[in-house]
Amino acid sequence: MSYIDGFVIAVPTANKQKFIDHANNADSMFVEMGATRVVECWGDDIPDGSSTDFRKAVKASDDESVVLSWIEWPDKATRDAGMAKLEAMMENPEQADPRMDPVKNPMPFDGKRMIFGGFEPVVTLDG
Repeated sequence: MSYIDGFVIAVPTANKQKFIDHANNADSMFVEMGATRVVECWGDDIPDGSSTDFRKAVKASDDESVVLSWIEWPDKATRDAGMAKLEAMMENPEQADPRMDPVKNPMPFDGKRMIFGGFEPVVTLDG
């Protein structure tokens, strides 16, 4: 069964093209690690909630936009192997893929406010 990694981040609205460029550069790495699909979505209709909402979840300021992203994997084992490769790159920057080099491909957002997690699909409908 497939497996999904989901992410929500706040990105300075002025950095939209930098974010797109960063994603276009780095996301292919996940496909090379076995992901079947990577989707990056720029917030367009993000309503304020009374208790919580996407903006509050990532502490987005007025000059930031919310991005929802996900990586689809064929199964959890492929995802775990891909994430292990990513962790190894983070621990050994000199051996890392250049697409993950913060100097060559800096994150145009505050990664400390990113929320993320792995999810097992329980209902899938295709049209």
